Amino acid sequence: MIVDTEFSVDPARLKPLPGALQGLRLLQKAGYRIIVITNQSGVARGKFDEASLRAFHDCMVSWFGARGIMLTAVYYCPHYAAGTLPQYAIACGCRKPEPGMLLRAAEDHALDLARSWMVGDRDCDIGAGRAAGCRTIRIGRNADGETPADFEAVGLREAARIILTSAAS
Repeated sequence: MIVDTEFSVDPARLKPLPGALQGLRLLQKAGYRIIVITNQSGVARGKFDEASLRAFHDCMVSWFGARGIMLTAVYYCPHYAAGTLPQYAIACGCRKPEPGMLLRAAEDHALDLARSWMVGDRDCDIGAGRAAGCRTIRIGRNADGETPADFEAVGLREAARIILTSAAS
């Protein structure tokens, strides 16, 4: 959805991936809710605090909103077992590939996970989606790995077309 700026919560660096706005608009127009599910080990590593992360997420929601795309929610996991801050250096059920954030989103927003999609570029995204019972799309043609997705797409625009085509069939 956005360019990964490793361990940065600087709103000035927020930039959508190519085709992301078009893909998200297609999904929103078709009635899909867009929920962001993200691992944020930078908190556990002491790179930034949760307040700065939440401020970045608020900025991201506003930025997309100003472009006509409503993000329903943002869920993040601040944990990382090898982190440097003890309160966050834990194994948990919310860090992808665990399904915790997806399960929480489903409960909070009355989602049917079997009819939902997890779209991501990493094994942990696909693993979390599969563990939660979602259909999955890997962005980037098997970008990093081993966990098979239901579909592969070059970008979010193509992923949106796959979702909309699958819904119609």
